[in-house]
Amino acid sequence: MADVIQLLPESIANQIAAGEVVQRPASVVKELMENAVDAGATSIKLILKEAGKVLIQVTDNGCGMSETDARMCFERHATSKIRRSEDLFCIRTMGFRGEALASIAAVAQVEMRTRQHNKDLGTRILIEASELKVQEPCQSAPGTSIKVSNLFYNVPARRNFLKSNASEMRHILDEFQRIALANTDVFFSLHHNGNEVYHLPPGNLRQRIVNIFGSNINPKLVPVNEETDVTSITGFIGKPDAARKTRGEQLFFVNGRFIKSGYLHHAVMSAYEDLLPKDTYPFYVLFIEIDPARVDINVHPTKQEIKFDDERLVYNYLKVAVRHALGQYSITPSLDFDQVTSFSSTLAGGKPLERQPRVPASDSRPQQGSSGRVSPEGRPQANWQKLFEGLEQFESELNQQEEGTETHAESITLNSEASEENEQATLGEALTKERKLPYQIHGTYIISQIKSGFLLIDQQAAHERILYEQYLEVLESQKAYTQTSLFPKTINLAPADAELMMELMPAAKMLGFDIEEFGQGAFIIHGIPADLAGAVEETKLIEQLLHQYRENLDLELNIKENIARSLARSAAIKRGQQLEPAEMQMLIDKLFACAMPFKSPSGKNCFITFELEELEKRFLKG
Repeated sequence: MADVIQLLPESIANQIAAGEVVQRPASVVKELMENAVDAGATSIKLILKEAGKVLIQVTDNGCGMSETDARMCFERHATSKIRRSEDLFCIRTMGFRGEALASIAAVAQVEMRTRQHNKDLGTRILIEASELKVQEPCQSAPGTSIKVSNLFYNVPARRNFLKSNASEMRHILDEFQRIALANTDVFFSLHHNGNEVYHLPPGNLRQRIVNIFGSNINPKLVPVNEETDVTSITGFIGKPDAARKTRGEQLFFVNGRFIKSGYLHHAVMSAYEDLLPKDTYPFYVLFIEIDPARVDINVHPTKQEIKFDDERLVYNYLKVAVRHALGQYSITPSLDFDQVTSFSSTLAGGKPLERQPRVPASDSRPQQGSSGRVSPEGRPQANWQKLFEGLEQFESELNQQEEGTETHAESITLNSEASEENEQATLGEALTKERKLPYQIHGTYIISQIKSGFLLIDQQAAHERILYEQYLEVLESQKAYTQTSLFPKTINLAPADAELMMELMPAAKMLGFDIEEFGQGAFIIHGIPADLAGAVEETKLIEQLLHQYRENLDLELNIKENIARSLARSAAIKRGQQLEPAEMQMLIDKLFACAMPFKSPSGKNCFITFELEELEKRFLKG
């Protein structure tokens, strides 16, 4: 049998390696910017076209490379960061594998210009699909500039898997922000399609956070600063009222390197305890400095997963540091043992604080045993009777309401004259035949009777479905009405949100928004859709719209579907909002007039049907 095992060509091996290192344009941005940081640059500029699909250019003023190094850096496993295996356990640089440039050159057209500061001429190198095309001397500014054009041009299948420009841009912004936060002493700028998105001068961490996330975050920041014999923990956390429903602004850095760790995130969440609303995530940017020998970063090609030699110790230190910061700034309740009477002072003869005696009702004085505790047998019947006080009156009022409902049913139901003989009526038709008013429970669900039982309707999910279909129809017909504000309002957005707002503006105008760009992240809101006027504050609506749109980017929706879904989510009635019976009935009628009344745009059930037979069976169970 002939030999079948053979060495792969270098170009194919590089493409295979690129599958791990270069997953999308954001991967290229990460690798090039980290190389610039490692080169000692004090100024790093990122230029993009079409979210990096057409062009990614990183220019720095770092140390530059010699002619030999410029060629060698594109070879696999060529690096200046390590020399021996022991170096893996004392790494302080961002890169060290020697795979990035070789992987990028395997799937793109790469041009590099580099010059050392003490040289008069630099080197220009052009590589396409791992093949060296040009290597020549050139005029160049000190430092290095690398252009990556037409990413995945020679791997069409990989290029087809790239998502929309907005989605890819979001991933790039994430990588850019992480590197900028970890290097506050470096100037960073980002240009996309000719527009400057970020201009970040050197400064301290608080200034960098404000420049990236917007000025609104500044008053919500709480500093963290803890020093131990094992680690130091610094950075900022957000006050509980700054928490959001989704992740994205939770950042850990270990020795200046961004990492992902569900374990450490749990430590932060534990420190907040009951301070956060349900299903929300706090803001935090935390830096952990620890001996590199205690950390293994050689776990994954992206270097975003690491291992500590003692994770439990780091967990506890982090939890205590966050808890201490919250308590120090009077965000968490604390005990003052100088003011609260302790057991020791009581035993020493000190007089404990006395509670004011509670005066019981004259006819319901509890019996007490010798210990002073209330005896279970002595619970007065009057207390139990209070639970049922007014019940007869409630039932009487309910009967009167039902009688009144029967009398005035024609004014609140549709198709009340329809025949009862049609047993195959649709669910929507069955609803309109009923003569019982819907009612609300817990400000969240609506109960509506039907012939076979009743429906339990999620009011928020139902309203989202209604609005979603309305907005889609408006976007298709381009017939929307705008309610112009008497006094226009200005909203200042973080650079990333401002970039997203520019992309949304054409579709938003079709929905009835009248928004004008004012520059430097500011937008003037002249009007909003007429059907939303008065329902929600204008700036709050824009913030919610951007937030929801950003969360939907990875769903591969077209821009019309995404903005319709996002606006429906933002404008829909929320849990806890009280509705009048007429409003509930209108909601039900509109829901069953929808093309798809069963599911909300996010896939949640709009209602659940309960059959009478099912209820009877459940009551029969012992």
